[in-house]
Amino acid sequence: MYSHLPNTLYTAADLRELDRRAIQDYGIAGYELMTRAATAAFDDLRDRWPDAGSVAVLCGPGNNGGDGYVLARLAVNAGFAVTVLEFADPERLRGDAATARSDYLAAGGRPQPWSGALADADVIVDALLGTGLERPLEGVFTEAIAHVNASRRPVLALDVPSGLHADTGAVLGQAVRAELTSTFIGLKRGLFTADGPDHGGDIRFHDLDVPAEANAGLVPVERLDISQIAHHLRRRSRAAHKGLHGHLLVIGGDHGMGGAARMAGEAALRVGAGLVSLAIRPAYTAAITAARPELMCHGIERPSDLEPLLQRASVVAIGPGLGRGDWGRDLLAQVLETGLPLVVDADALIALADESARRDDWVLTPHPGEAARLLGTTTTAIQQDRFAAATAIRERFGGVCVLKGTGTLVAGPGGVALCPAGNPGMASGGMGDVLTGVVAGLLAQHLSIETAARVGVTLHATAGDRAAAEGERGLLAGDLFCWLRRLANP
Repeated sequence: MYSHLPNTLYTAADLRELDRRAIQDYGIAGYELMTRAATAAFDDLRDRWPDAGSVAVLCGPGNNGGDGYVLARLAVNAGFAVTVLEFADPERLRGDAATARSDYLAAGGRPQPWSGALADADVIVDALLGTGLERPLEGVFTEAIAHVNASRRPVLALDVPSGLHADTGAVLGQAVRAELTSTFIGLKRGLFTADGPDHGGDIRFHDLDVPAEANAGLVPVERLDISQIAHHLRRRSRAAHKGLHGHLLVIGGDHGMGGAARMAGEAALRVGAGLVSLAIRPAYTAAITAARPELMCHGIERPSDLEPLLQRASVVAIGPGLGRGDWGRDLLAQVLETGLPLVVDADALIALADESARRDDWVLTPHPGEAARLLGTTTTAIQQDRFAAATAIRERFGGVCVLKGTGTLVAGPGGVALCPAGNPGMASGGMGDVLTGVVAGLLAQHLSIETAARVGVTLHATAGDRAAAEGERGLLAGDLFCWLRRLANP
């Protein structure tokens, strides 16, 4: 659903600046931009719903509503039955939006004020609010969006679904659930993380012929894509041997959780780590060795048992199945004294929340609940602005932060990147352990911590999508292993 899209994501402020530059620096009139946007969206509508013959267009008070009026005029001219429902006093419309309404009237359109009911139509067009929304909706907008979502009719959103924060992907009280979003000039960050994918549906992007040079000086978020991975995972030398590809030590597997460490270790092997050792409770060593003999299992009872393993390792991953008891905390304390690059996940993150540690050579991989512990806040607050949360964790703890969830974010020295891949089937036990192993396995192969995090997140999410081709429900973490191997050999 995100194919053929640019790899850059912008804030609403960036988009306002791009609009300004297009108009003032490149001489594209505002109404011309509005007409291009509406034309592109109407083309999307006819392409997506070729049998549609009627549309209901909900027009708000700003330029998003202006886009709606232009689309309505185009639909009238194309022979559609068109109903325009207005959510602003026509006398208060200004500029291009007022011009768009006048042109709709000149084409024979007859707009109606919102009366609390939707018109019967094949497709609903959401042109209510656009990208400028900053506070929770109320009044007629909340009422109208509730009607739209309850109607179960196909919805085309213009630029961004109304009620969705364009920067964060948070729902501001109520938000339109669109089947298709036509978005313009630049991709909005919020369409790809938090609640954005649930509300934006399929995304179609149109640059409106604004010159690429207009983006100069802006700092967008990078949208990670599997096509970018081949550069970092090139074909190996024919003279390669296992010693060249790192020795990862995975620490975890407390009572009842031995499988977590095993999955992290196997994931690291599947993406090419040369050697992987597990430091786990002694009770699990025989079973794991029998099931996956390529993993070197070591029973650990006390921190001092780690010393010979740490001396041989080049990278450490700690957290999968570590537990929250003294055993896990003591092992983490031992590891924090080493100078080895680290990937820290799961229960190790919970323990880390009580530490004042900061270092530049680790990757932290929290889900929203763990991120809330690290920052001393709530999961709800994390999800309200995932970009701010990922950045705050990096600023506080150093290194690279991978904030897992819909639209996983990677915050590192090079800025924030977003991975749009992944699916709901990956919301199952062990998926985070596999991600830890993937990132650590790449780090063992001498990728930088930021590159290992970005490549690892993308490999993991894409493998999940490939594995989910047979259905999301019932997807297991172990189902990713064969796909990880394929994707790691571009």
